[in-house]
Amino acid sequence: MKRNILICDDEKNIRNGLAMAMELEGYDTLTAEDGTMAWSLLNKKDVDLVITDLRMPKLSGEELLKKISSAYPRLPVIILTGHGTIETAVEAMRSGAIDFFTKPVDLDRLSLVVKKSLSTGDLYAEHEQLKKEVEQLRTRNRYDRIVGKSQKMVNLMDIVTQVAPTKASVLITGESGVGKELVADAIHELSGRSKGPFIKVHCAALSESLLESELFGHEKGSFTGAVSQKKGRFELADGGTIFLDEIGEIDAATQVKLLRVLQEKQFERVGGEKPLSVDVRVVCATNRDLLKEIEKGNFREDLFYRLNVVHLEVPPLRERKDDIPLLMTSFLTFFNQENGKQIEGFSTSARRALLSYDWPGNIRELRNCIESAVVLSRSPIIEAEDLPPAVTKAENTAQLSLEVGITLEEAEKQLIISTLAMCAGNKTKAAELLGIGRKTLHRKLQDYKIDQE
Repeated sequence: MKRNILICDDEKNIRNGLAMAMELEGYDTLTAEDGTMAWSLLNKKDVDLVITDLRMPKLSGEELLKKISSAYPRLPVIILTGHGTIETAVEAMRSGAIDFFTKPVDLDRLSLVVKKSLSTGDLYAEHEQLKKEVEQLRTRNRYDRIVGKSQKMVNLMDIVTQVAPTKASVLITGESGVGKELVADAIHELSGRSKGPFIKVHCAALSESLLESELFGHEKGSFTGAVSQKKGRFELADGGTIFLDEIGEIDAATQVKLLRVLQEKQFERVGGEKPLSVDVRVVCATNRDLLKEIEKGNFREDLFYRLNVVHLEVPPLRERKDDIPLLMTSFLTFFNQENGKQIEGFSTSARRALLSYDWPGNIRELRNCIESAVVLSRSPIIEAEDLPPAVTKAENTAQLSLEVGITLEEAEKQLIISTLAMCAGNKTKAAELLGIGRKTLHRKLQDYKIDQE
C-alpha cells in the first residue's frame, strides 16, 4: 500500500521538487501552496506524513502544526525553514514536529527521516492492531489469561474446555516456564468447582518431612513443633481443586498416601487415627518424564495411572512462535501500566530478534525479557539494544556465505534473495534492512529476475 505525503510550501519550485523526489521513492504526494489549503486537504484525504514550510501566507506552518498536533497527534510533521528562522524551527520541534530541514533541503537525509518516521507509525499501528487482537481473543475465550492463537494452543484450550467440567484427574506436562500453572487455573475456573477453593502446592519447595504434613495436616503433638492441630491442603481444598506442581518430586511414603486419597477419597492427618473424607479434584504438573521415573523406581506406576486420567502437554514457546507477537503485546501493555511508561511498540530489529530466539525459558523468559526492556527503554519504541544480549545474539547469527570470485552483481543478488527469505517475502522490510527504497528493490528484483525464481 502506497503512503501519502502532503507537501506544503508557497514556493512552487520547492513544492514540486519535493513532490518529485518523494514520488521517486515510491510515495504518493499531495501539494498545497499555503497552510489553509493544506488543512483542507488533511481533513479530506488520508495523509501519512506532512512536510511544511514555516513561513506561508494565510496560515503559517506554526499554526498548521498546532492544528495537526491537536486534531491528529500521531501524524508526523517535518518542518522546512530558511537559515534565519532556525530558532522558530526548534520551537516547532517542541510543539510536536519530528524534525526540521533548512533550505536547500538535503534530499537524502529527508528520505531517511521520512522512511524512519513512516516505519515508526507502522510499528505503532501494528502494536494497536495486536492489542485489539489480544482483547478479541480474551473476549472470545472463556478463560482470558492464556494468550495464543497457534493451532497447538487452540487444540490445548479445546481439550481444557472439554475436560474442565468433569471430575477426572489431570496431569499437565511441559518444559519449565510454558504456563502449566495457568492451564491448571483454567481447568478450575471453567469447572463446576470454580466457586470452591483452589489450593496450590509446589511440591519441590517442601522437604520430605514437611510435605506430608502440608498435604494431609497433623495432630497436636504428633512431632516436635506440632503445638496445635493443623489442617492439610487436601482438607482445605474440600469441594474444590488441588494443584500439585512438580508432582515428580514427592517421596515414596507420600506417594502411597496420595494414592489412597485418589482411590478412596480418604486420609488421616499425621499422628491421627480418624479417617477424613474429602471431595477434591486433583490436577498435577511436572516437567519430568514420569514414565522414565517409573523405570528408575522413583515414581509409583499405579499412582501415575491414577493421576494421568487426562494428559495435557503444553507446547514450548519455540513450537508456537505465531503466539509471540501477541504475548509481546500483552506483556508490553501490562508492564507499561505497571511502570507508568508509554512505549508504543517494538522496532523491526527488536521484533526480528524476539522472533528468532528459541526461548529455552519459554513464556516466563519472554515475560521477564519484555519487563526488562520496558524498564530500560529510553524511547517510545523498544530497540534491539534494549533486549538481553542472549536474545539479540540469536538474531545476529543469520549469515550469508559468498564464494570468493563471484561478481558483485551475483553477490548482490544472493544478498537480496537471503534477505527476502529472512523477511518471509516482505519486500518493505527487506528494503529497509538492505538500506534501499522499495522502488529500488523492485527494480533490482526485475533486473535479476528474482521474482520469477
